[in-house]
Amino acid sequence: MEEDISQSLTPPVSPFAGESQCELTPALPPCFSCASDPGRDDTRPLSSDGYIGRGSLKRLLLRLAPAPADYEDDTVDIFGFPWVTETALVESTKLLFGLFRQKLLKLETLVQSSSHDFGQASSLHYEAEDLRQQCVLFLQYVKVFLYRYLEPTCSLEEGPCHPYVELEAQLPSALLEELFGVTLLIGRLKDLPANIQSALTIQHQGKLFPPSWHLLHLHLDIHWSVLEILHLLGQRMQGQVVYAHQFVNLTGENLTNNSLFEEHLCNLLSDLTGMAMSKYSKVRPTEALTSYHYYCTCTKELWILLIHLLEHRSKVLHTQSFWNYMNTLLQSLISGQPVAEQYGVLPTHCKDPLGFTWWLVTHLAELGQYSHNGAFQNGKQLEDNWSFVCELLKSTCNPKRALQEDQIRMHVHCCLSLSLLWKPNNGTVATLWEYYSKNLSGLFTVPWLGVSGLGSVSRTPLALLDQARSCCSPSPLRSSGHTQLYRSANSFQIFLRVLALYLAQENAGGAPWRQIKGRVYSKFHQRRMQELSEAGLMNFLLLFVVVARQAELEDVAGRACELLGLLPPDSPPAQRSLVWRGQLSLLLLFQERGLDVGAQASWLAASFSQTAREFYLKTTEPSRRLALWGPLGSYLEGVAEVFETSASLGLSEEKLLNEGFGLLLPACRQSELSSTLGFLQIVLRELRRVQQRNVQPGHSACPPGAWLPPPSASVGKDRHLAVAAALWAHFFPFLRSLRLSNTPPAQLADAAAGFTLLAFDLPSSAPQDLQPNPIQSIMQCFSWDDMLHPLLVTRYLPHLLQNSELVYSVSSGCGGSVSGSAQTLSVRAWFRCVLQQHIHKNPDGTDSRAGRALEEQLSELTRLVLRLPEVESILQRAGLQPGAGSKLVPRSALEMFIKAVGRVYSGLQVLSERSAMVTRALDYTGDIMKYIKHYLVNKSPQEGLLLAYWAVGYVVKHWSPLLATSKAQHLLFNIVNGLLLPNSLSGLDKALRDSLPLYLQGLSIATSMSQSQGAYLKKQLRDVISKYLDHFLPATPSVGAIANHPVLLAACEATPTPRGAALRRSILQVISENFLHFKGNAPPPRLVTILAFLLELLRRNNDSDPALLTTPLPSLLRCLKLVNEPHVRRTSTEALQLVVERCSAAAGGAPCDQTVTVLRSFVEENEGLYDRQVYSVLETIAVLDSHVVQVLIPVLSLSLRNTEHKRGLGKNTTLRNAYRNLLTLLGDGGQAEIISLEED
Repeated sequence: MEEDISQSLTPPVSPFAGESQCELTPALPPCFSCASDPGRDDTRPLSSDGYIGRGSLKRLLLRLAPAPADYEDDTVDIFGFPWVTETALVESTKLLFGLFRQKLLKLETLVQSSSHDFGQASSLHYEAEDLRQQCVLFLQYVKVFLYRYLEPTCSLEEGPCHPYVELEAQLPSALLEELFGVTLLIGRLKDLPANIQSALTIQHQGKLFPPSWHLLHLHLDIHWSVLEILHLLGQRMQGQVVYAHQFVNLTGENLTNNSLFEEHLCNLLSDLTGMAMSKYSKVRPTEALTSYHYYCTCTKELWILLIHLLEHRSKVLHTQSFWNYMNTLLQSLISGQPVAEQYGVLPTHCKDPLGFTWWLVTHLAELGQYSHNGAFQNGKQLEDNWSFVCELLKSTCNPKRALQEDQIRMHVHCCLSLSLLWKPNNGTVATLWEYYSKNLSGLFTVPWLGVSGLGSVSRTPLALLDQARSCCSPSPLRSSGHTQLYRSANSFQIFLRVLALYLAQENAGGAPWRQIKGRVYSKFHQRRMQELSEAGLMNFLLLFVVVARQAELEDVAGRACELLGLLPPDSPPAQRSLVWRGQLSLLLLFQERGLDVGAQASWLAASFSQTAREFYLKTTEPSRRLALWGPLGSYLEGVAEVFETSASLGLSEEKLLNEGFGLLLPACRQSELSSTLGFLQIVLRELRRVQQRNVQPGHSACPPGAWLPPPSASVGKDRHLAVAAALWAHFFPFLRSLRLSNTPPAQLADAAAGFTLLAFDLPSSAPQDLQPNPIQSIMQCFSWDDMLHPLLVTRYLPHLLQNSELVYSVSSGCGGSVSGSAQTLSVRAWFRCVLQQHIHKNPDGTDSRAGRALEEQLSELTRLVLRLPEVESILQRAGLQPGAGSKLVPRSALEMFIKAVGRVYSGLQVLSERSAMVTRALDYTGDIMKYIKHYLVNKSPQEGLLLAYWAVGYVVKHWSPLLATSKAQHLLFNIVNGLLLPNSLSGLDKALRDSLPLYLQGLSIATSMSQSQGAYLKKQLRDVISKYLDHFLPATPSVGAIANHPVLLAACEATPTPRGAALRRSILQVISENFLHFKGNAPPPRLVTILAFLLELLRRNNDSDPALLTTPLPSLLRCLKLVNEPHVRRTSTEALQLVVERCSAAAGGAPCDQTVTVLRSFVEENEGLYDRQVYSVLETIAVLDSHVVQVLIPVLSLSLRNTEHKRGLGKNTTLRNAYRNLLTLLGDGGQAEIISLEED
């Protein structure tokens, strides 16, 4: 700053200063910027204004012009002054650097004087930004000047030379001294005040930044520019060493461009490492790979710049590589020794140097993937650093350090990341294996991670294989699967990923496995195998599955079997489970590669059979049996997975199904049996799947994840028959033994259905005792037998009825001992299940679990039965098809079906067709009385009793013409005797009251249609009417009881029909003969009640047949004659009125013959005994219909004279007066008869 401007050979003001100043100022040079860095994570690109984004780094490495389009004019504006572009730096070196320092100090002053006043934020930002841009512009000018104008110096010739030439020769030395001065002025990053360093963590709000942010980033610009200028200086000097002569003369110490580069570089690396160290102090192990070592993209970019610059210098100038610098720095940190002198002192004490080193090396290696263009590439841009990492790994695995799992897991996780970045290294794998082989039984848990820190346990062989697959196919480097691996996998499982990467190296030709094979095998022997804990055995299995998948499968699997054979034969059941799980995982690998599994399957099945035998023995303790179920259940799960993942079942999988299952099944408890039968269903399903795929080659029925080895068709068929034979031999006999159980497990029906479908697909595979019609034989066993539990039938049949091909096949005919068609027998089974659906009610009437299951299953069976062709045909012919989409409950469906059968029969005219329909209907109902016997014997549950009486009653009503035939009469007789005429009616009132009308209506029709047993049926009908008329008749008149009397309800019709009239005639006859019969003059019991019933019966029906109406007339006349009780007389009179009026109406105004006949008999029977009562009754009738009494005048007069004659006392005045009163009501005929009587 003290240099006199006038001494310059070139004045600062050029003759061109009059031109526009904007033309003197070049475009803004590249600089560090994180202004568009809202998240401060590693997912965003580098700044487009940075050194990489603007191509500065690329031009530096390729020795291209730093700014080819800038500084092309003769003058340039620097720090507000115009300068001659080609000479300014030579002539005014000290002045320019003095101005540079002045601007820098001004910016520092601005930082110190700035406040938090938001009103000044804008002005401070722009002022600080302007100062920074001037400084950066100057540094860019220096780089451009060096590239364009600096030439290597040579010794000046003797004699005078131009002053500019002398200054130009001194420029490298002067520039070196000025750069050294700049480095002393700005100091190190670690020495910046806290308020400036905090600018790294500023959360940007808009585009205004405090001066501290600009100052910090200017420091970063200066640090990088010093290195860039020194590198350019060395390039332009063509390797000549530049000395700072003035500095050497003053201090006596050497200062060269190379020494200043080294010193500044080491200080910068040390400071950046210190910044990373402070960042690491806040990083949790779980976030190690997602928490980066830089605070913003500027420091990230600076790291990338250093990496590329040092790698370039290493290749071109044969200097140290980037990793050499870092290794020297980090090695001293790990060892605890002082840092090398050129690095100075690290700014922060590190509590975990080893973990920090792993973390920093990993992230630096990731930064090495950035190209000099700033593009992130998967290819390796930075050489690996395995030699140093191997030393790190030895420190990690050193027992003296006694590191915990949380630390080791992070270190191995970092090692995996490096293996993904670089080519896997033999030394790292060997070191890690040496450690884990000694600690194989470790739990490798991180307590503070909670449940996620316990690691994953493979519960099944497929899960173990999937875990091995995940180890063999690690997630991409920056994916969430990789970054979250610390939580989801322990360090051993992460090591297996490293091992898998090593074994899977391309173009290695198996060499990696040959190199590590001996190390792996040599660690296991008998004592070592027996020392393994359960966790150790699990780790052993996972290791061998991973190695088998990545290396030589058969060799590794064979070795694993040999080693597992070294385990003691009396090993605990839990250990046996693990062994089988591992063996099945290896078997799945064989299957995946299309290799025969016979040898492994035989070994496994033999071990399973031995365990099943111990499980079966009665001498086995319950606790031991419970423990043995662990490995047995694991075997079932594993074998199920083998069948599920196979696409052909052509690799000897049937050897896994041996006689052990015949021992296992009988010894299982309910829950164990459910698991075993569930396993059986899986095997049956998978066998059918592959069989159908063979039958239909164009159709792929493979489940997701199934492997597809290409077996030949003939071999495949033989294998399928072998699997089927094993299933029939070892499973079906047990299923058949359970079919009559009172508590059949749900899976029994499913498994039986599976066997039925298997017999449909492979009929030749069924055993001889089911031939020649295996499907029908199995259906007879599990659905058509009346002894089967409804739970079994309703779950079994839907599996088959929904298979239209099977229904068509079995409907073509039933052979053997099966009677009736398959559809008919299926309908009968449904019919029975509907009737027996309430057997499972609890004693308190609530639904049991079995009852609820039966209800759901029965609904589905109902839906499928209604879709049977035979049933659909009947419903269609009867016009009773259910609506589309409607869902009928079983009772409604049964009601519709019974009605449909009755309608179809009634519509048949041909005798043979009617006979066949009777046979089919009887097949539908089966032994219906046997089906409902449970309800009748126990008189409970009430719902079942009601359903049974209703269903049979509905059959009697709608099938009455059918039941009247000779073929079906025996069923009708059984129904009447068993349901309507039982020895005791206790507990049946509700059921009988609800359903009796159905029976009476049906019996009445059957009575009229029966040809051979009509008289007997008529007697049965009258007995039933009499029994229940009396049973439900209240002792005293009750309007409600009489109105709802079931016999009355049966007889009532809105519109009279011949069938209804026949039933009413029978009822009236029974009433007259059994309930209105007088013994002498004594009235019958409950006379008022029965008369009320009779009146209600007459009232509710509009019968007009005199023969029917006059049936109770004699009894009514007798009541009026003999009983004076007012209620009796009133009720009798009302009934009499109904009879007389309706008969009169039927006669069309003329006297009704039937009424006259009854009245004449009434008069003749009572002649001489009840003459006056007769006249009184006739007076009542005369009021209603005088014509019918007028006809009787001759009879009455004759009867009067006969009575007087018999007495021999002459005229009976009293009697004549009573008769005269009657005659007065009979019109002219009566008057004439009165005159005649007076003339006597």
